[in-house]
Amino acid sequence: MLESSFPVQFAISLAAILFLAGLTLVLRLGGEPRLASDEEARAAARALERGFMPKAVARDANERAALLSDADGRVLLLRAHGGHFVARLLTKDTRAQLDAGTLRVETAERRFGGATLTLTEPRLWLRAIEELAA
Repeated sequence: MLESSFPVQFAISLAAILFLAGLTLVLRLGGEPRLASDEEARAAARALERGFMPKAVARDANERAALLSDADGRVLLLRAHGGHFVARLLTKDTRAQLDAGTLRVETAERRFGGATLTLTEPRLWLRAIEELAA
């Protein structure tokens, strides 16, 4: 009896998995979040960091991270984490390194980590991060 029910259970399980996968595609769930515009980056920054009003924005070429600055000279790193974005204000302990046109930013927070960004003006953002330590 057990052996004959296995193909039926397998077929039902497979159908359920395919149905859920199709539903995920139709509803556009999952996938990688993107920052398709500077305004999207600004909106994400405002939503994730209370009181942060971004003035300048530099989005990574692959649209999965951004650096933003405000009128007070604060710099915010916004990066993808799973299916959403996370943000951290950079501190004097942040380290940044420029290498062949990409900017590697390491926050002082080990659990948050850092990001590697391909920017149009990486030197400008490197200076802004270095000024945080001053």
